[in-house]
Amino acid sequence: MEVISENRCFDGTQGIYKHQSSATGTAMRFAVYTPPASDDGPVPVLWYLSGLTCTEENFIHKAGAQRYAAEHGIMLVAPDTSPRGAGIEGEDDDYDFGSGAGFYVDATVDPWSKNYRMYSYISQELPGLIFDSFAADVDRQGICGHSMGGHGALTIALKHPDIYRSVSAFAPICAPSQCPWGQKALTGYLGENRKLWEAYDATALVESGARTKGTILIDQGSKDDFLERELMPERFVDACERGGQKVRLRMHLNYDHSYYFIATFIGDHIRFHAEAFKRL
Repeated sequence: MEVISENRCFDGTQGIYKHQSSATGTAMRFAVYTPPASDDGPVPVLWYLSGLTCTEENFIHKAGAQRYAAEHGIMLVAPDTSPRGAGIEGEDDDYDFGSGAGFYVDATVDPWSKNYRMYSYISQELPGLIFDSFAADVDRQGICGHSMGGHGALTIALKHPDIYRSVSAFAPICAPSQCPWGQKALTGYLGENRKLWEAYDATALVESGARTKGTILIDQGSKDDFLERELMPERFVDACERGGQKVRLRMHLNYDHSYYFIATFIGDHIRFHAEAFKRL
């Protein structure tokens, strides 16, 4: 693991790191905020998955999350959103597919299947590195994300309820099989068989019986330009209500899809996860 940068922040350390990934076959960067409480022993971990076009830096620069993480003694881990420089023709052509748009799936269609394995990277490889290298408590993990990253947080948590004690999302893509962003990505990475898409669709997972521990928290802005066409939170909430999965959708008047929205409510999300960790 290579240290790119480390800066003192709210008496903890905000770092950016790089390593060679076996899952993606490329160098991957990720950000870690270690709170001051980690000086005394392992602390809970909150994974944050970013959205389309983002890198590991958007969240740590724009959300203002470090203040709350320091207060609650929580480590923040923010990975990149895709492999970079895989050498695949066309990987940098579109903002919503390829570089910056890994969609947290393991691709099965060539040429993407060799490198675009973000599901395995997030759920298996990167946690191994974090728990080997930082004072992180493997028994206290939560996951959160925004937009494409909210989709990733929901699907990964639903498939691993024994690992993630809490899950929340900002404006997540809730039913990717039914929206243009998701249909483009799932077709490109997984092929035309829609049955395979269900493993990466939060609404479909709940409909098939997948559940998480506790209540899922979702914040959504009423002026989000992508609300009706791409995000579809009402479909996820409906599936949860029919299936007995606890979910809380908070609609916020006049908020949009930007990091101004995330910065406004990130403190609520970190407190939400902190309370879940205390219940263990």
